[in-house]
Amino acid sequence: MLKNFQENLEKYADLIVEVGVNVTAGHTVVLQIATDQRQLAHLIVEKAYAKGAAEVQVQWSDEFVQKQFLSHAATDRLENVPAYRGTQVDYWLEKNASRISVVSSNPDALAGVDGQRVATNQAALGKALAKLRQATQSNQVSWTVVAAASPDWAKKVFPNLSTSEEQVDALWQEIFKTTRIDLVDPVTAWKKHDETLWAKANELNAEQFDALHYTAPGTDLIVGLPKNHRWEGAGSKNSRGEVFMANMPTEEVFTAPDLRRIDGVVSSTKPLSYAGTTLSGMKFTFKDGKVVDYSAEVGQDVLAKLLAIDEGAKSLGEVALVPDPSPISQSGITFYNTLFDENASNHLALGSAYAFSLEGGTEMSPEELTAHGLNRSHTHVDFMIGSNKMNVDGIKQDGSIVPIFRNGDWA
Repeated sequence: MLKNFQENLEKYADLIVEVGVNVTAGHTVVLQIATDQRQLAHLIVEKAYAKGAAEVQVQWSDEFVQKQFLSHAATDRLENVPAYRGTQVDYWLEKNASRISVVSSNPDALAGVDGQRVATNQAALGKALAKLRQATQSNQVSWTVVAAASPDWAKKVFPNLSTSEEQVDALWQEIFKTTRIDLVDPVTAWKKHDETLWAKANELNAEQFDALHYTAPGTDLIVGLPKNHRWEGAGSKNSRGEVFMANMPTEEVFTAPDLRRIDGVVSSTKPLSYAGTTLSGMKFTFKDGKVVDYSAEVGQDVLAKLLAIDEGAKSLGEVALVPDPSPISQSGITFYNTLFDENASNHLALGSAYAFSLEGGTEMSPEELTAHGLNRSHTHVDFMIGSNKMNVDGIKQDGSIVPIFRNGDWA
């Protein structure tokens, strides 16, 4: 076991509760976590109540049970989400519940399961949980996504280590490092990091570029940006004005594209773990905001089903900038987990945009957001496109060009 593991795990739970969702007196907290992460779950529950939480609900997940369900359940059970799930979401939203999602799953957990059955269930869940997604994407409530090391995930990331214990230790070490737990005061370190990312976001907001032009081997893509778009840093505010940190780790600044103005070709640079399988070597051709051609060296069938979820899945909902010299990128590790890999690379997201990426967007209806160019969908899937060979230019309204990235770093 790692030296000071228990101490670091407690610091991590503190960070999740205090910085991740900023629990204060009277809050309702929902914790979504795997059954093999019981130790961390107990610490989070304990520390949330110590901060004055009125209620902490724990939703346990289990990869074996989920794979059995997707493999063998009756088709009508895949297609129809029980009504109580919607009632539960209504309760969470009524209480402005803060949601903590702890990801630890094996990237290949659903390998061998019929992809159509997985896609059918994901589409049903997307529709059934639409209210929760909309509340999350408009920052109505606080939410955070963090990670925990599991044996199967660690084996995927560190296959050259000889024992499962060494692999899990190595992954925990990276989780602690990238979330600044290895520092004396992680909470203060995160506040400083938040200030740094917001300074960069504010520079971009002041420019109000009309479009971004990405160029790299296999990529030549122009992405239009909506009028009055907003770049975001690390920290966000919910409807009560409380600050929270949606992703830990995070190294990105991001905004929404104009779904009507995306043209060109873009290639992925890192594997994507999606729907329990790993996709790699993806390439997309966009015209007038829609994917008109696509391919994947691995996972073509899964990619096809992702793009078929709805019309919004064929367009983009997020553009994010991450410098190649960022700590996660420089580690040289492929995590096979979007929470980490997207923070090592410039990335885009297929699917729904965040309403707060537009001035006044959180007060707009879905129809109004679409009219302003923000994509609507039942999905949101990030994929990585950055490298140390990527250049990004900002295109102003008058057609002038401003360098943003050169060779993968801020220009």
